[in-house]
Amino acid sequence: MYKKLITPLYQNKQFIISQFCGNRNYFSKNNFHLHGGGGGHRQPQVTKVAIEGIKNIIAVSSAKGGVGKSTCAVNIALGLSSHNLSIGLLDVDVFGPSIPLMMDLKNHEKPFTNEHNQMIPLQNYGIKCMSMGFLVNEDDPIIWRGPMVGSALEKLLRQTDWGHLDVLVCDLPPGTGDAILTMCQRVPLTGAVIVSTPQDVALADVVRGVNMFKKVEVPILGLVENMSHFDCPHCNKSTHIFGNEGAKNTAKKMGINFLGEVPIHLQIRETSDSGKPITITQPDSPQAKNYKNISKEIIKQLEIINNNENKENKRPNIIIT
Repeated sequence: MYKKLITPLYQNKQFIISQFCGNRNYFSKNNFHLHGGGGGHRQPQVTKVAIEGIKNIIAVSSAKGGVGKSTCAVNIALGLSSHNLSIGLLDVDVFGPSIPLMMDLKNHEKPFTNEHNQMIPLQNYGIKCMSMGFLVNEDDPIIWRGPMVGSALEKLLRQTDWGHLDVLVCDLPPGTGDAILTMCQRVPLTGAVIVSTPQDVALADVVRGVNMFKKVEVPILGLVENMSHFDCPHCNKSTHIFGNEGAKNTAKKMGINFLGEVPIHLQIRETSDSGKPITITQPDSPQAKNYKNISKEIIKQLEIINNNENKENKRPNIIIT
């Protein structure tokens, strides 16, 4: 029923480019345009097409790199799953995929395809996962320009047999580059979760990231403060290494929801690096409960958004007598 996807795919770079990007020359004179400035060019309108079987798609984003976004994305996905929801996890970071390692799928067999030529997502801990890291060798760099990245993400998203999902969690790369714009412009995102540390240098980028999502009309589900503080295991003293409640105050100032905080903890790092996330291996620990509580807040926000959309789409009954 299933067939192996890619003996040639990860061995032949030209094959992967043609499969993910087609044969179109994106960099020919006729196809290369610069938008912005005073040139008068306008970005073409792109229709957001829903993905059959997926009820909600959320983006986990951080405008600043190195704030622990992927760790949060994985544990949020697992936290959502603990509330009896069907969850998928998409690794949108084409250049630096983290999901294969964190979900203990690094050495797993390459994905198969079904009779419809759709990729079968790899699964672990009850989560369906898809990542470019499943399709290329670990040490092979991916050197693609923007259009190739966008096309690759479309393939990973729409040519994967996700089945029926309550929520698809998308782990976005940091910043506001091509991959994020592709997701915002082409994918009907239900909302975005922003991850930040409490320090000013990260929060400055959070403001830019939130404003970017607002410009592309993606609702903000809320802000997560990661690495909020460190609890010393010897003296039990709490130290706010990156500042105190910076993300919480920023959320209040910008009028967005504060979803919760996650402290710095050695076991969060160790379990993530070993592919055994703390939400799974230590589900009753305070750290796992933090992620589960954040997931519960996300569910509340999704319910609010979906209820509002249902009200807007509900038309009045007109009775002619």
